Amino acid sequence: MHGHTFGVRLVLHGPVHPVAGWVMDFADVQAAWAPVHDALDHRVLNEIPGLDNPTSEHVALWIWRALRDSLPQLSAVEVSETGGFRVVYRGE
Repeated sequence: MHGHTFGVRLVLHGPVHPVAGWVMDFADVQAAWAPVHDALDHRVLNEIPGLDNPTSEHVALWIWRALRDSLPQLSAVEVSETGGFRVVYRGE
């Protein structure tokens, strides 16, 4: 067995708060992302429920489903692999 390195980018969409100047505080994004990251990081992805076929496309969809309730501004999940290849999932 060998491992892969994936990069993940979360894209949020929404109005910029007139005072704070952001769509969402990055600390709040990090708080939502942390349990998802922990569920995936240094794990055998095939053993995670819903990722028995852990292609980049399935990983992006899995992340979307894990975050959609806690990040309602989520508009895309990008998953990249070694070599610069990436997929973009924009929702169901």
